[in-house]
Amino acid sequence: MMRLLFWAATAVVGYTYVGFPLLVMLRARLRPRPHRIADITPTVSVIIAAHDEAAAIGARVDNLLALDYPADAAEFVVASDGSSDATVAEASRRADPRVRVLDLPRLGKAAALNTAVAASTGDILVFSDANTAYAPDALRQLVRSFADPEVGGVAGNQVYLPATAQDGAVDPAAATAVGAGERSYWDFDRLVKEAESLGGSVISATGAIYAMRRELFRPVPDGVTDDFVTSTRVVAQGRRLVFEPGAVALEPVAGSSGREYRRKVRIMTRGLRGVAVARELLDPRVHGFYSLQLVTHKLLRRLMAIPLLVIAVVSPALWDAGPLYRLATLGQVAMYGLGAAGLALGDRPAGRRPWFAIPAFFCLVNVASLHALYNLVTGQRIDRWVPDRRTDLPAPAEPPATAEDPAA
Repeated sequence: MMRLLFWAATAVVGYTYVGFPLLVMLRARLRPRPHRIADITPTVSVIIAAHDEAAAIGARVDNLLALDYPADAAEFVVASDGSSDATVAEASRRADPRVRVLDLPRLGKAAALNTAVAASTGDILVFSDANTAYAPDALRQLVRSFADPEVGGVAGNQVYLPATAQDGAVDPAAATAVGAGERSYWDFDRLVKEAESLGGSVISATGAIYAMRRELFRPVPDGVTDDFVTSTRVVAQGRRLVFEPGAVALEPVAGSSGREYRRKVRIMTRGLRGVAVARELLDPRVHGFYSLQLVTHKLLRRLMAIPLLVIAVVSPALWDAGPLYRLATLGQVAMYGLGAAGLALGDRPAGRRPWFAIPAFFCLVNVASLHALYNLVTGQRIDRWVPDRRTDLPAPAEPPATAEDPAA
């Protein structure tokens, strides 16, 4: 029985982390579905929901106003969700008619987004975050794929900024083990997204930068990850959701393990609820290979802590059953030991080494997934929260040299 548990759990882990990415890349190579792109400039509305973002929103608005896009075809709508600081004043002090600031009561992000969309006018809706910075040509790159009528949404390319010191200068010594691990994860995830897009549709978009046709937008419900639900509804309505690596959004890496842990718990809790809302997409009879992508990435990966726990429990019990089980046990001890060491080292230079940073990020994400599962089972919702971010990072209009290469 224990051997069966071990191999069943190992098969799930192996498929999720290795088999699935290989399958996606093989499908893209054997059955590519390239889409049409063209240098078009439809009217766009960039939507940002902000709560107590006074430290970041001014630079964010400046970044948007500096983008290379026709001034008469772009508007920027900032919805302040009951901010108690100077968010509204900071967002409003740019004397530019393209900027619209909505001073709303505390409604929650979903309601703020819905209100902002209703107040906007662009044919293409672009969603972003208050602590993001776009590369100068991000909007132009993002809308190119809408030249293809089959494309209903476009996911942009989230690139993490190099770590910075308190004065804003690039400083690798300011990175944490978790932040370095997260950058490595996104480098790999970017390759998978490119393959998903070439084969059909990416699973969902990142909230830092994505766009969709206005007619495909549906009101966002409370308690879910808004970018996931909004972007997957593109696929639910029979259009493609493609990935554009040239549309670069720059974001800071995790500032601390504790901050990143809370963010992961929140995202995963809301993400699991989002899958429940979008459960129609899990039917392969209707959505084919996309359903397999969704199950693997948004369910299996977020529940991966369960088979990992099974392996951790049964492999030591099988120590005398053969060298393979002993190797599995020792491998786990090494992996989790390195992860714990990476978390303990924090922002020390040794903690940023790949052999500490990647296991640290892996451990943090899987513990956070258990916390999120607990929240889901016990009915705990996360509809509103106070941003918990680093505010000492610049939001440049020009990307760093490494951001031009999505795999950098």
